[in-house]
Amino acid sequence: MTDFSLLLWAAIPPLLLLIYYYGRVFTAPSLLRLLLFFAIGAISGFVALSLQFVVETQINSWASWRAIRRTLTGVVLRQLLEVGPIEEGCKLVAVVVPIWYFQRRYRLRPSTIFLFTIAVALGFTAQENWIYLFNDTASIFERAIGTPVHAMFSAPWGYALGLSVGLNINLRQSTPSIPKAWLNSVICHTLVNVLSSAWRYPEPLPLLSYGLFPFLLWMFWRLEQLLRKIQRKSVINLISGHIPQHRFWQRGLVLFALMLGGNAIFGLFLLIRSLSIFSPSQLFYPHTLWFILSRFLLNLMFGLVAWKIYDYLRQRGRSRYF
Repeated sequence: MTDFSLLLWAAIPPLLLLIYYYGRVFTAPSLLRLLLFFAIGAISGFVALSLQFVVETQINSWASWRAIRRTLTGVVLRQLLEVGPIEEGCKLVAVVVPIWYFQRRYRLRPSTIFLFTIAVALGFTAQENWIYLFNDTASIFERAIGTPVHAMFSAPWGYALGLSVGLNINLRQSTPSIPKAWLNSVICHTLVNVLSSAWRYPEPLPLLSYGLFPFLLWMFWRLEQLLRKIQRKSVINLISGHIPQHRFWQRGLVLFALMLGGNAIFGLFLLIRSLSIFSPSQLFYPHTLWFILSRFLLNLMFGLVAWKIYDYLRQRGRSRYF
């Protein structure tokens, strides 16, 4: 595959997602300005990669670190103290510096700043996609399904930054703290990277990987909720019980729906990845077709149950206000 085609596969999924969010924000800036932030996000990805290389070179000189870096503890420490802070820090700077420039000339809305954050995160994703595809360490499908992840990481501090910069000073007293929101992003970033690598370790640690897609599904839900809130739309309420017992039951249903829905997506992801080893003619063998159909229907059933739980809780939340 040529370098140009790799670049297209790396950039097109994030660009399509950016256009999707561009169409959903009523007060969106010009698409050209969003593409500028997208490009800045890609540049910040290269800066983050360079900083990680420098840090890795320094800490690998410590014998004690070399002894633990391949253990799960070493992975957690590396993600929490190096990868998460560097990547989220570079994205934050990539949003703050241009915003500081534009804010002196225009009055930016909170939703505009939040959309700028999404654009930077998706540009960062495009750069990361290109690195993975160029080095052949991930497939196009794996990178495509992970397209919204960096936007989901950065959503908390993007929301806090939007409210802090885009509102009048007298309205900022109740806005969320940017440092706390940034730390939240770093922790979520760490959790996702640790859960995604848990399968490499001895039993029972691979079981942690079953928490990855439910957690990603929750982060996507959070991104959608923050997008609604920053546009002053009513959020989708799933916990509407009047007494503690009802609220506890509804929280349990939400957790159950996340586990079912997340692992239904995980199951389909594994199914598609397992089919990549077959030739096109082998896909039509009877036993292969039965394998595909049975796994697809099983995961579809789990997904439909999760959707039904979500719809039930959403309808209950709506009826409370009518």
